[in-house]
Parts: sequence; C-alpha cells; structure tokens
Amino acid sequence: MKQTLLFSVCLALAGAAMGGQNPNLGTSGAQFLKIPVSAREAGMGGAVVGLTRNISAVFWNPAGLAAVERTSLQFSHMRWMDQFDFDAVQTAVYYENIGTFAASLIVFGMDKQEITTEEEPNGTGRFFTAQDLAVGLTYSRFLTDRFSFGVTGKYIQQKIWNETASGFALDVGTMYRLDFQNLTIAMRMSNFGQDLRFEGEDLNVIYDKSSGLPLNRLTPAHLVTDEYALPLNFQVGIGLDLWTSEFVKIRGGLDALHPNDNVEQILTGAEVAVFDRFFLRGGYKFNADDENLSFGAGTNFELEAIRVEIDYAYSAYDILPAINRFTVGIRF
Repeated sequence: MKQTLLFSVCLALAGAAMGGQNPNLGTSGAQFLKIPVSAREAGMGGAVVGLTRNISAVFWNPAGLAAVERTSLQFSHMRWMDQFDFDAVQTAVYYENIGTFAASLIVFGMDKQEITTEEEPNGTGRFFTAQDLAVGLTYSRFLTDRFSFGVTGKYIQQKIWNETASGFALDVGTMYRLDFQNLTIAMRMSNFGQDLRFEGEDLNVIYDKSSGLPLNRLTPAHLVTDEYALPLNFQVGIGLDLWTSEFVKIRGGLDALHPNDNVEQILTGAEVAVFDRFFLRGGYKFNADDENLSFGAGTNFELEAIRVEIDYAYSAYDILPAINRFTVGIRF
C-alpha cells in the first residue's frame, strides 16, 4: 500500500505540472526572487521542497528550518550571466520549545554603467546602477514530531538610477514526514504580496497642456508607472531516502512547480552522501525554457565545536552562460 501511495503521489505531481499552459506568461516583475540561492539545493535542480532541512530552507521551504537546532550562518555567491553579482546571507537561532528564527538578505546588483544619450553616444561622464534586495525574517517549528511549518515575511526593493519600487511579501511552507523511507510530503508558496510600482524624481516632468498658446503656464506633473505583480510560485513535492547503508545514503526529490508567470515544470534531483561528509548531487528540470541540467558537490568538516560546510553547484544553460554557485556555511 505504501508503494501504491508513493506511485500515486508521483503520478499526481507529473500530471499537475504537465497538464496545461499558463496564460500569464511574463507578467510579473522582481525576477531576482526566482533565482536559486544556495549551492546544495541548486545542484539538485531545485527539487528540494521535501528535502531541505538546513538553514537554506529560508529560501526553499521555511518549514524545513524547524530541523535547525544549532546557531547557523551561511553565505552564497554567484556571478549571474557574467554581468551581475548575486549574494545572499542568512543566520538562524534555535530556542527550545519555541522554534527556530532566521534573518536573511539577498542583494542582486550590477556594475556601474555610463549614461549615453543620442547627443552623446560615447558617454556623458555620468553613471547609473541598479540593485535589487530582499530582507526576510523567518519563523519555523514542529507542531508534532512529523509535521512542521514555517513562514517568512520579507521586504523587497528594486532600484534603477533614481527610481525605486518596494513592498512586502510572504513565503509559507509545510512538511509532513511518513515512516516509509523518511518519505516527506511538502509544499511551499512564495512571494505572495502586493504589486510594486516604480517611483522617483526622474518621473517629475513639466507638462504643457496647450502647446499652441505661447504664453500659457507650464504645469509641474508626475509620470505614473504601471504596477507589476511579484513572481508568485506554488511548489509541491516529495523527498525520500532511495538507498541507505552504513556508509552511503542516496536521497531523491520530485517536485511540481506552478508559477504565475510561466508554464508548469517538473523538478527532479538526487544527492549521494558518503559518510555524511562528502556529497555528489544532480538535478534536471523538465519543461524549462533554457536551464535544464545541474549538478554539484559538497563537503563538511569539524573545527573544534564548529562545523564548516562548503558546497558548489553548476547549472548548464542552452544559450545563456553557465552559472557557478558557491556556498559556505557554519554551525556553532
């Protein structure tokens, strides 16, 4: 019966992800919120909504943060498409009988660019930049020995030159573990929040409502930009132990991802752990636009009372440059 249940869940996930097309393609902004953050999870193709149980869970499924019972700190870095820097940092603290709290920060920015105009195509001598950031606070705990939940509230800001858009959003996640092979059924909803709109001094203009009258008074005015939605995602999946021996463990994940601005996807991933010290990972995304295959590796070691974790992930793209991710974590 357990095998039948597992097969039914897998079949339901595949049907949900392949069952239709999204009519709202490309209708959301703040796309940096969809960039995979930590190397471990990215190396498994993002199929980790039922597997993430470390501090990285604040970005993947906040319910997994409940398993963190040591003070933790983690840094991630990548060079996105050879043009942008993506950095993330998060820290978590556990309080007995209360739960686990975490704070996180994502910064996505570009190098300075010189401003050009039609009159000065070689540059004006002035420069502009653009930067996105997300600041989050997460709370997670076990409600029973099998069921955990988590929620993240975050402040989101996008800025280009003198214009800024900002707002708030929520991530919510749950996990439920069964006896069979540590099978975990999980779900998360991310980036549920208000629409954003750019505001700034460059939108202030002088309006001439009667250009045919040479002596009419010019009116100060302000341009209003369109609002845009956040990239709302709903992800449901399973994680389980595929093989367990004294020295080697193999974990696998299967997720279905439903975004509000793209077609549904099936995510698959696996991790091979040797002595729980050395790790090899791989993942594949079905129905993805450009990124499909990813893989990675990691290790951890003890320095007195501190555990250091180092992970790397490589994501291959058909057209765009490949992405290399690096993550370093510390547990006290």
